[in-house]
Amino acid sequence: MSLLKRIEGATLAPPAPAYPVAPPPAPVPPPPVGGGAGTPVAPPPPAHAPAAPTANPFGGGAGQPPRGQAPGANNQAVEAQRGLKQRVKMKLVSELDPTMDTSKSDEVRQKLKSLFDQIIDQENMVLTKLEKERLFEELAADVIGFGPIEPLLQDPTVSEVMINGPKKIFVERKGKVVLSEVQFDDDEHVRRIIDRIVSPLGRHVDESSPICDARLPDGSRVNIVIPPISLVGPAVTIRKFSKEKLKVDDLIRFGSMTPEIAEFLKACVVARLNIVISGGTGSGKTTLLNVISNFIPDDERIISIEDSAELQISKEHWIRMETRPPNVEGTGAITATDCVKATLRMRPERVIIGECRGKEALDMLQAMNTGHDGSLTTGHANTPRDMLARLETMVLMAGMDLPVRAIREQISSAVDMVIQQSRMRDGSRKITYITEVQGMEGEKVTLQDIFTFEQEAFENGKVIGKIKPTGVRPKFMPKIEDAGIVIPPSVFGISGGFF
Repeated sequence: MSLLKRIEGATLAPPAPAYPVAPPPAPVPPPPVGGGAGTPVAPPPPAHAPAAPTANPFGGGAGQPPRGQAPGANNQAVEAQRGLKQRVKMKLVSELDPTMDTSKSDEVRQKLKSLFDQIIDQENMVLTKLEKERLFEELAADVIGFGPIEPLLQDPTVSEVMINGPKKIFVERKGKVVLSEVQFDDDEHVRRIIDRIVSPLGRHVDESSPICDARLPDGSRVNIVIPPISLVGPAVTIRKFSKEKLKVDDLIRFGSMTPEIAEFLKACVVARLNIVISGGTGSGKTTLLNVISNFIPDDERIISIEDSAELQISKEHWIRMETRPPNVEGTGAITATDCVKATLRMRPERVIIGECRGKEALDMLQAMNTGHDGSLTTGHANTPRDMLARLETMVLMAGMDLPVRAIREQISSAVDMVIQQSRMRDGSRKITYITEVQGMEGEKVTLQDIFTFEQEAFENGKVIGKIKPTGVRPKFMPKIEDAGIVIPPSVFGISGGFF
């Protein structure tokens, strides 16, 4: 999108007065004099009595205008500011070079600042320094950023931004969701920002395709739902990624795992175990996948498949693949199944599927069973047992008329371990189960918990507990030993020497 179109698209409603004008006072009816039948005569107020209170003249009540403003003046101030922004944008349309490269944000910002200062001087607008800076930041965000939510995206304390229509924007801080003070002007304002997000990715959102997954330039995941599917206006959910890549030490410091668990998971990844990370929405599955993916040795070839590229793996020999939705005509879609099939012809040593949610589960299990060990994936489930049941259901989605026992045998031979990630009541994210898939007993897949999280208390709004060993030695320990890794039995709660 050219800079000229961005500015023209950001133009708001018709011009409004630059400054609020108080409405004329309503006429005050004369007090009743009395005399009519049944009409009481209002006694005159005593000389020392205070005047009748107005609607919070000091601006302390919710929804009341600020101190010193008449009712309705607050709305007029908002309209005045919108009119001011519109006039500045109209000036910019006539003076900015429409061929300017918007990817050079610093250069565009400097040009905007220069023109902004000139226009403010030409219009003889009286603004304080703070008002001037705020107006410029809003204008710059509308032209080269993501509008009103730009400050939220830059705020390191915000982990998620949820737009429920133009007037309700919620944010997540430290695991708690709160309503922010940020607002859009209207639905069209939100739609312009949505177009700015999806256009660079070659995707589109309209009434024929009202649901879309996308990402921001920094890798943050974006989900978009617009009317007629959304009944509250455009709904956008942005899962922010930390600008600094989290490492295993960070998860230990957050209390998500212990140093012993970290060493055990590293041994499992290096020994090429097939691992599934399960959990609910926002439980930290992708973060954990990022962390343990960096345990893969540097000399191994990694290929990842995602719907929206989110992984941040610090490896040089890494190929990223991303699925593609259908175009306007409903053709040209590239599914995760297509990517998995292509991956198997690219000589992968590690296959990572960002999230397994459909019929690609069958191809993934077959890859795990045909020499592509050490694969990693995530899935939505409440427990390790539920995760295997979901894998079974997803294989059936492939349309193959396979008997249930055959599917379960595929799962039991392909998956070595399930890591359950959970979001606790206080908003913290912790590993709650590390479970081994041991094989089949009759018609059922056998699972054995190796580590489980035990909550000890709930104090001052915080969950107190620790993940502890169950005292069971995993059956896949020979694979770890063959990789030359020695794990002391004390890690599993077993007394004695080394295995």
